[in-house]
Amino acid sequence: MSDEQAPLFDISPDWKRNWAGMPAYEHQDLESWGAVKVHFRCREDRAAFAALLGQQIPQTTKETASIWYPPAEIGRYADKAYRTQGAIDPRYPIYIVSKGRWESRRTSKALEAIGVPYFIVVEPQEFDQYAGVIAVEKVLRLPFSNLGQGSIPARNWIWEHARQAGAARHWILDDNISGFFRFQNNLKCPVESGVPFRAIEDFCDRYTNVAMAGMNYFMFVTRKSGTVPALTMNTRIYSCILLRNDLSHRWRGRYNEDTDLSLRILKDGYCTVLFNAFLADKEQTMLMRGGNTETLYLADGRLKMAESLRDQHPDVVTITRKWGRWQHQVDYKPFRRNQLVRDLRVPIEDGVNDYGMSLTYKTIAGTNGGEK
Repeated sequence: MSDEQAPLFDISPDWKRNWAGMPAYEHQDLESWGAVKVHFRCREDRAAFAALLGQQIPQTTKETASIWYPPAEIGRYADKAYRTQGAIDPRYPIYIVSKGRWESRRTSKALEAIGVPYFIVVEPQEFDQYAGVIAVEKVLRLPFSNLGQGSIPARNWIWEHARQAGAARHWILDDNISGFFRFQNNLKCPVESGVPFRAIEDFCDRYTNVAMAGMNYFMFVTRKSGTVPALTMNTRIYSCILLRNDLSHRWRGRYNEDTDLSLRILKDGYCTVLFNAFLADKEQTMLMRGGNTETLYLADGRLKMAESLRDQHPDVVTITRKWGRWQHQVDYKPFRRNQLVRDLRVPIEDGVNDYGMSLTYKTIAGTNGGEK
């Protein structure tokens, strides 16, 4: 989550050609043309200015930091959702790696709400707690516990479990994801089916060299921008990941394992695909108890994380300090040469395939449905 975000969208328009046969993806530029800061000498001046504009000006910036002229229509998402007729399940198994979060279990609840099957993988000392709130057939017990290596051993166990099950790929999700969204027409609306997973799978299966893919974070995609592509090629994939099972790599280390695996895959010449058309609403790192919060991120954990990744990949990683904390910064430019290779056995339909999704309006009590 600490990589610089702006360069992720600095790509060619080739994504439109590659996006053929996928869900519609259209946006307008809703960013402001210009802005001025206005200072008032007194309450009366502010009231006179508001009368000229024909708008209410908030009393404090805590209410809102700015206004639009003319008033801008606010996009709402909480009263809308994409739904399908019947279930559309992922083709490949979904695993949630979890520790100490049987009470919150956000990702589990999010998948249950949309009817998507999954497994949740837990350490043996917590099996009973998880099995007490999740159907026991969905709870997989690890053969080890408290190894002090974060989630790495569990991730590699999951990889082998999926491989032995005969799956060509598997999903591995963090346990702090609240929902899954479609970004379309400048709105990020929840999808109440497995379409985000199935669409990403279908896209990856078109190519022989997509090794890692996933959904971008809800918070990282700017709703008003008209220039965000449907997908970003050859960058890091975090938290909501689809992996090829036949890779020689496995998870390693203790910190920044997502970025490390992404970089090793890219250095092998494979492609990674980060989807902006479908988003995961993930809690920010260190804001939830459980997981790695108490074991990896405290004290000087952020600096150790950055140093670890730099030591693994000194050719593309530097350390910087941003937002009051240490961060790693990755240069992904060397991987622009990694190009998608079509699997000619997999046909690609022309036009749009929305997987039967329709935007449905619903009543949400106690909310104004404002966009985040």
